[in-house]
Amino acid sequence: MAETVAILGAGVMGETLLAGLLRAGRDPQDVVITEKRPERAAELGAKYSVKVLDNVEATTLSDTVVLVVKPQDIAGLLAEIRESLRPGALVVCIAAGITTAFVEERLSEGTPVVRVMPNTPALVDEGMAAVSPGSHCDAEHLARASALLSATGKVVQLPEYHQDAVTAISGSGPAYIFYVVEAMIEAGVLLGLPRATSTELVVQTVYGAATMLKETREHPTVLREQVSSPAGTTMAALRQLDDHKVRAAFLTAMEAARDRSRELSSGQA
Repeated sequence: MAETVAILGAGVMGETLLAGLLRAGRDPQDVVITEKRPERAAELGAKYSVKVLDNVEATTLSDTVVLVVKPQDIAGLLAEIRESLRPGALVVCIAAGITTAFVEERLSEGTPVVRVMPNTPALVDEGMAAVSPGSHCDAEHLARASALLSATGKVVQLPEYHQDAVTAISGSGPAYIFYVVEAMIEAGVLLGLPRATSTELVVQTVYGAATMLKETREHPTVLREQVSSPAGTTMAALRQLDDHKVRAAFLTAMEAARDRSRELSSGQA
């Protein structure tokens, strides 16, 4: 019998996961969703041909329950579904800063919990998700969680103590790239290019550079040096980046993101 998956919370990431599962071949009859806004629930039910239920009904029916609500709403949701979880059901938590211990403490003893940090490129099936097991997880539980997330991109399995670093690197990472792209586009406009042209040049350059990294498997230093002719234009630009300590700024920024993730996880928000 096919596994039934409940997605509790059909916001952006919830819908992203739902759409990815269906594109990957999951039968809509094996997926149920919950959404507290009636108009949004009706829209998603019609769009994806899935059942839209309340949290307790969805939990009762499902072998895997995915929590995709805001971190501040997790405690209330866990209290609501605690008694309706099937024995042995897997709980997958996609909420920044919420530890497996936090979830386990609020559910029946022995409930397997997996913590996930996804990122927004999952919207285009190019996500990067890290999954970490709780204290009651085994290899089969991790495999099930990984299979769910692989519908929207790549998945790595890591011990939970790495999740703050993952949040700083891949969780927040798309924003750093968008920040750099914004700056490059503005530079193009400053240098006299039409904004649309500058945007096209920058976006394709970033996409092409990322594709080179992925497909050649060369170290980024090697690829950078291939573009950097002695005394050339690229070296002149890179000298300015070094003079302005851009590399150090990235390191400091990611440390700050890591530290903020730790604060959220420890309830010091």
